[in-house]
Amino acid sequence: MILFIVMVVLLLAAAGFVYYTNRNGQPKGLIPAALANMGERFGFYIMMAILTLFISSKFGLNKTQTGLIYSIFYASIYVLALVGGIIADKTKNYKGTILTGLILMAVGYLIIAFPTETPVANLPLILTITCLGLLVIAFGNGLFKGNLQAVVGQLYDDPKYSDKRDVGFQIFYMFINIGGFFAPFIAIGVRNWWLQAKGFLYNADLPELCHQYLRSVNGGEPMSELASARLLELANTQSINGTVAPEQIGDFVNNYLNVFSTGFHYAFAAAIVAMMISLIIFIVNRKNLPDPNKKGAAKDSNTTSKEEIKMDVKEIRQRIYALFAVFGVVIFFWFSFHQNGYSLTYFARDFVNLDVIKIDLGFTQIIGAEIFQSVNPFFVVFLTPIIIGIFGWLRARGKEPSTPMKIGIGMGIAALAYVFLTICSTGLPTSAEIEQMGGLPAAQRLSPWVMVGTYFILTTAELFISPLGLSFVSKVAPPHLQGIMQGCWLAATAVGNQLLFIGGILYDSIPLWATWVVFVGACAISMFAMLGMVRWLERITEK
Repeated sequence: MILFIVMVVLLLAAAGFVYYTNRNGQPKGLIPAALANMGERFGFYIMMAILTLFISSKFGLNKTQTGLIYSIFYASIYVLALVGGIIADKTKNYKGTILTGLILMAVGYLIIAFPTETPVANLPLILTITCLGLLVIAFGNGLFKGNLQAVVGQLYDDPKYSDKRDVGFQIFYMFINIGGFFAPFIAIGVRNWWLQAKGFLYNADLPELCHQYLRSVNGGEPMSELASARLLELANTQSINGTVAPEQIGDFVNNYLNVFSTGFHYAFAAAIVAMMISLIIFIVNRKNLPDPNKKGAAKDSNTTSKEEIKMDVKEIRQRIYALFAVFGVVIFFWFSFHQNGYSLTYFARDFVNLDVIKIDLGFTQIIGAEIFQSVNPFFVVFLTPIIIGIFGWLRARGKEPSTPMKIGIGMGIAALAYVFLTICSTGLPTSAEIEQMGGLPAAQRLSPWVMVGTYFILTTAELFISPLGLSFVSKVAPPHLQGIMQGCWLAATAVGNQLLFIGGILYDSIPLWATWVVFVGACAISMFAMLGMVRWLERITEK
């Protein structure tokens, strides 16, 4: 019932924003672009909700190894966005580049959706195929993501819409997160449906325990007595079709891992459906989006004096300096924020009581650490109208902060999220101790509200940074470098994402509270650096 109410709230919010855009004179192409992006993001967040846990359960990799694959993939998405921006800027074929990106992403999802047997007999081969699929997705995303953002920015080049740019990008960003909200429920539902259809129930601790068992019987470190006892206990409680005797534990381990991973493969297949919907929306509505090629031809017909060219070159240089200063600062934010799909997901799995949020639909159960991936997009949709309203109220009184100031404030808010998590994590055992115990007892786990509170604060920070950062780039970037500069924004995100694996190393090596303190420091550094540049950036923005 609660899930149904939340979904209704989100759909009403979306309908309200469609009405808002029409009433407040937003460009005609905004909603089609937002809907096309929403479909693509729905598929993307199906994958991102489960990717780290899929890699761990499929291949038995530890958190650091999983983190390296995750961070390289996440970074490559944004690095390749720069390549996509260059391609679109050179060809002036933004729409064709976006279309190609959608098709490539569907192909990539197809590669990783094809089920292979687990435990994996040929680890190098299957892991390579999986990484190839991820690379195809990353390249397709690079062609799609930054260029669609650039096209949306071009909608506001018309002076009639220029003062609506910030609000337009916040609306665009909200639609992204409607897709992001529903995606984890689909991913979890498909995986757990397959488990249940094959005679098992979901348990967050079982895949890791199964791999511990396999490592021990193959000459690795022996399982502790506590972990062995916990594995046998869960084998019996999570098997629907009878008990599991100690001598049957090997068969159970192989069967459970195979079914569990196959469920993940089928969840990836759901992303293909989302990509097809996005593709149809984009093709049907592409005529409502600007054509940079025609705009460029119109500009070429005008003559410009040598003095204007010199002035333009100087201004272009100043704008590029300002953009790269912001790009450098936001690296620290993304390094911290995108832990939501990595160390924060492991934290939810290991330390949060998931049983209290179990949703039983009869044919499947919605339960798993991945469910918290829906909290962030829900708060984006819920908070966006509120934050837009606050900024509008301040604007009417001449007190609205500048875009650079908003970004700096957002980084400070992100630091507060990790301060909150540091306090909540004080006194918890380390990750290594949890492994020896075979999982933390439910009575010692944290309330799910800890994750909800953390994501609430992080989402507030995100709304001060991400959509307004896109707006800042589209506003400051020279017209002939729109795609490249949007790509550079995403490349800065890539650098932050490449550092994500550090979170896994910290998570496994030091107390949890100390891990989160590192992210407090990263966000605080970002905040002070940004606030120190605000006046300079404001002067550039006003030109």
